[in-house]
Amino acid sequence: MEQSPMFQRMSWGLAEISESTGLSVAFLRNEVRAGRLPVRRFGRRVLVKDEDLRAYLDRGSDPNGDEKADIK
Repeated sequence: MEQSPMFQRMSWGLAEISESTGLSVAFLRNEVRAGRLPVRRFGRRVLVKDEDLRAYLDRGSDPNGDEKADIK
């Protein structure tokens, strides 16, 4: 599905993140529990703000953003 240039995605569900990135939902839940992936809860719905997801993907699961874990 193509997004309109006027519409910017505001949030993602964990299943949507999993489908888009290849990371398992279980892994993402563990990242949420560890405090590395911030979420907002709306009843049973768990959403990740787009800017939080982008920041998480930029730094990886290392909360300090150390690049020594990068695969070369």
